[in-house]
Amino acid sequence: MSSLSLSLSVRDCSTMLRRNLLHARRYPSLTLNLLLTPIMLLLLFVYIFGDTMSVGLGGGGPDRSRYIAYIVPGLLLMTIGSTVVGTAVSVSNDMTEGIIARFRTMAIHRGSVIIGHVIGSVLQAIVSVVLVGAVGVAIGFRSTGATALEWLAAFGLLVLFALALTWIAVGMGLVSPNAEAASNNAMPLILLPLLSSAFVPLDAMPGWFQPIAAYQPFTPAIETLRGLLLGTEIGHNGWLAVGWCLGFAVLGYAWSTSKFNQDPR
Repeated sequence: MSSLSLSLSVRDCSTMLRRNLLHARRYPSLTLNLLLTPIMLLLLFVYIFGDTMSVGLGGGGPDRSRYIAYIVPGLLLMTIGSTVVGTAVSVSNDMTEGIIARFRTMAIHRGSVIIGHVIGSVLQAIVSVVLVGAVGVAIGFRSTGATALEWLAAFGLLVLFALALTWIAVGMGLVSPNAEAASNNAMPLILLPLLSSAFVPLDAMPGWFQPIAAYQPFTPAIETLRGLLLGTEIGHNGWLAVGWCLGFAVLGYAWSTSKFNQDPR
């Protein structure tokens, strides 16, 4: 690719990114609704179940602050899963409302349309994580002794996780016939964290279910984030989290680009 072609591709991707960010700003209700889900769960579990749930973490009697420290990393990952559902809906709307057909007739970089969606979604996911994290700090979450390098690694994990789930969400949006179907297809991205170690430790789950919860995509990422922010044991979870992220990113990219290039809508 020549420098001129690269420059034009970057320009087209920037234009599509700006379009998607403006669209999100003009229609914030979907992003707001998806963002409220992890915030409400955080407040519900901390203030209604916090004392009871903290007993299951060990370390003595009821202690809500101990449960806040446990649940916030899981809610940060759940926030990403909730936010990218809006990406699937947005992509599906573009595919069904005819705007993509118009883009196909224009002299723009073909991949800029979905790249704009991906970058815009990752930015929105990170902003959402910051907002949920701020709520967590406001109600008592504190990182215990994390170094600057560990904070940087935690941020990198969140960005990588958001990128991976966004590519999967884009693929879901491309194969969905309408926005409602896209929202339903992306629902596992919200439900999977409920079946992970986000809310309770793995050893508190039924024995037959523990391997399922331990090796699904969210649990390794949650345990890695906890280890980085709270100093708990990470073990093999770090490699599993990176592996899941890279696998999802490659799969989602291949799926999305293939479907976009062949989709006649």
